[in-house]
Amino acid sequence: MLGEGMLKGLAETAKNFAGSFVSKERMTTVQYPEERIAPIENTRDFPFLVYDGSDAMAGLRCVACQICEKECPPKCIYIVKSTDKKPDFVGKMQIYPTRFDIDISVCMSCQICVEVCPFEAIKMDTEFELSTTDRFGGLLYDREQLSKSNEHYHKIHPTEAAEVDARLAEEKAKAEAKAKAAAEAAAAKAAAAAAAALPKEAPAKEPGA
Repeated sequence: MLGEGMLKGLAETAKNFAGSFVSKERMTTVQYPEERIAPIENTRDFPFLVYDGSDAMAGLRCVACQICEKECPPKCIYIVKSTDKKPDFVGKMQIYPTRFDIDISVCMSCQICVEVCPFEAIKMDTEFELSTTDRFGGLLYDREQLSKSNEHYHKIHPTEAAEVDARLAEEKAKAEAKAKAAAEAAAAKAAAAAAAALPKEAPAKEPGA
C-alpha cells in the first residue's frame, strides 16, 4: 500500500505523544538542567590530557611530540616543548610540554588528535557545558585546565580506558624486560672483560729442571 510506512510512523508518534500524558516512561524529554541524561560511552565533545598518578604535571602522558598539533584540521592546538626531560609512563626519559593550549572555540571535536597520538595522552571528554561570557580567553584552555586523571578517563570511557591500560602495561613490561636484558648483557660483558684483564699464572717448573 502506498504510504503505509508513513502511516505506521505517524501512528507510533501519535501513540508516544498521547502516552506521554499518562506514562513517564513514554516521555522523550527531561527537565534540563534539573534532570540530566547520562551521556553514552561513545560521547565525544572536546579533548583533554590524561595523566597518571596524583600529580597532573608529573604524570602527564604527553611528550610534546606535536603530532596532534600538526594534524589538527582547524589548527586549534599550540604546544611548546621543554628543554629538559622527565620519565614517561614506561620510565623512559622524555621531553614534555611546558605549554599545551587548545582553543575550544575553534575545536571541531573531530578526534583526529586522539587517533594520531602514539602515547595515549589525549582523549575526548564528555563535558559540554562550557558557556562563558569571555568569548576568547574563557575558551582557550591551558595545560592545567586540560589535564584530567586516568580515573576520570575510566569513568567516562571505561571500555576504551581498560584496553588502553592493558596495552600500556604490556608496553611497559616489554620495556622493563628489554632494559633488564641489556643490563644483564652489560654486566656479563664487564665480567668477561675483567676476567680477561687478570694476569695469567706462569706454568709450574718441573723438579730438577
